[in-house]
Amino acid sequence: MRAKRAWRRGPSIPALVACFYAGGVAGWLLHAAFSPKSAPAPAEPAPVVHGAPSRSNTPAATIGEVEVIGANPIAELRRRRLRLPIDGTGVEAMKGGFAEPRGGGREHEAVDILAPRHTPVHAVDDGTIARLFFSKAGGTTIYQFDPTRRFCYYYAHLERYAGGLREGQPVAAGDVIGYVGTSGNAPPGTPHLHFAVFELTAAERWWEGRPLDPYLAFQK
Repeated sequence: MRAKRAWRRGPSIPALVACFYAGGVAGWLLHAAFSPKSAPAPAEPAPVVHGAPSRSNTPAATIGEVEVIGANPIAELRRRRLRLPIDGTGVEAMKGGFAEPRGGGREHEAVDILAPRHTPVHAVDDGTIARLFFSKAGGTTIYQFDPTRRFCYYYAHLERYAGGLREGQPVAAGDVIGYVGTSGNAPPGTPHLHFAVFELTAAERWWEGRPLDPYLAFQK
């Protein structure tokens, strides 16, 4: 009887050991599965640049993604008392020309001043000839910067430039810089000056800027 009992008691020891280890492994797995994971660290806030302009608080408009500078440009242009580009014309002749509709849903963004072919075109302000350029639409054109390089004056459909005119040349208000014509896409039988004013961007590129109504700029 004693031998038989010893034989039965012997196998129970490894069984208990196996159960002990199995229980430990199960407990470790449960702990790994249900223990709370640490939350990721919050992202650092973007640095604040003090003094940077805010688009919502800036009176300047935008062209595409390009920001233009300056507040109340029309008032500034009126203080300059710009000279009319063609003698014998009045400011009222410009009224309404800026907003005239054009093809493709766009607006004119300039004024057309009718005058006989070869009529002298005068610089409306002191400044510098920024660019002499020929384009399919504008024909023979002039881009002139004002002395502060805040504004650009654009003269288009010219018959020709004034003799000796060159890029980088300083000009004074009243200087003859070109002559009325029909170059570009102007109707051949309607010579006129296509005149525009742009407020330049910070980059001062002659081909970029916010168009301004010349009629408002010349009003007293």
